[in-house]
Amino acid sequence: MNKPTARQQKKEQTKALLINTAFDIFSSQGFLNTRMSDIAKAAGVSHGTVFLHFNTQEEFIAEVVNHFCNKIAFRTHELSESSSSLKELLSAHLEAISEYEAFYTRLVIENRMLSQEVRDTFIIVQSAISLHFSKVLKKSSKSFPSPELLFNMWIGFIHHYLLNGDIFAPEGSVIAAYKATLTDSFTSLLIQAN
Repeated sequence: MNKPTARQQKKEQTKALLINTAFDIFSSQGFLNTRMSDIAKAAGVSHGTVFLHFNTQEEFIAEVVNHFCNKIAFRTHELSESSSSLKELLSAHLEAISEYEAFYTRLVIENRMLSQEVRDTFIIVQSAISLHFSKVLKKSSKSFPSPELLFNMWIGFIHHYLLNGDIFAPEGSVIAAYKATLTDSFTSLLIQAN
């Protein structure tokens, strides 16, 4: 296998810089309020450099979302592997989201206005997490109706809090402020319904 040239290494470093810079800006400003020139300026590169790496703005956004959604899914997988109870799994899921909370929240808010590729990526991440959710429910001694429906309720619960973060945690992290409340409330509801 050929060793990458200095030029190839520099190109990959610039691409990584653009992705990480976009992550920071998308997290604070959102996807739709960000121009590629904003990212180029923040990364300290020319506007044209962005388009040397990505053909379109939509392609660039899709690459950034794919990169960080995969990180969220991997982190959830990593944290949930040892989960023996639903509460532990839900806590692991929230922990993974919290590491990328501002970005994830922007994705929840703007998802319907982004490209189909971005929306598909977001669905794939939710499906990966749903698999862990179903596995933990199957291990339970209790019988639960439709794991898919319960997972959708969980996601809706989280998204409601994130979408209304200005109410629930105006000065900081929704997940940090409500992690225990979210996991305890959801598991209590399931126990009571069962």
